[in-house]
Amino acid sequence: MKLYSVDLSPYSAKIRMQLYAKGLEQVAIERPATFMTPAWRETSPIGRLPVLELDDGSIIAESDVIAAYLEEVYPTPSLVGATPKESADVRVLARLADAYLITNIFNLAGGQGRPLREGELRDRFVAGALRGLEALERIIDGAGGYACLGQLTLADCALVPALFMIENVLPHSGVENPIPAHAKVAAYWAAIQSEPAAARVLAEARRGLEARLEAVLKAEAAAG
Repeated sequence: MKLYSVDLSPYSAKIRMQLYAKGLEQVAIERPATFMTPAWRETSPIGRLPVLELDDGSIIAESDVIAAYLEEVYPTPSLVGATPKESADVRVLARLADAYLITNIFNLAGGQGRPLREGELRDRFVAGALRGLEALERIIDGAGGYACLGQLTLADCALVPALFMIENVLPHSGVENPIPAHAKVAAYWAAIQSEPAAARVLAEARRGLEARLEAVLKAEAAAG
């Protein structure tokens, strides 16, 4: 089995964190050689990451679908709840991270090497991310340093890359990092970064961010 992924992709990062937390070292993680070229659509029809390639060569796209598949195939250790209600609590937080934090920041950043949005689009995506953060402040548990249930779940796998993007992208759009102003989120963010699977994903994200900034500087130097 193989996961196609890149360091800075928050959608890929949440699946990598799931793999690390479950100890699924048998799943190879690769950056696709054809990513961001027309040839990549032969593997991923929508041209996005992550993509999980199964041993028979078939593929599964979309991070939520991949996460659910991995939980069904490898149920131990479980990253969802022990009851339907607990699993619903996990999925609400994971959905909030995806739909309101990652999606808005991803769109704000432009995606796949494009420049940060400006004007009305910039304001819309910033406002959406901030609304998501306010909602997270109201519903996050934080017990034991985890988003909910007092243990590592898929909610943490989604929130770690989401909060990394909030912390590192919003300041480049002229918005002060909003995490410290949200006490429960700030306490959670400080605690979860030392969790081993989270720390590994964050190191990869920082590596990806450094590579992205270096590429931007090179492009600006070449244009100048």
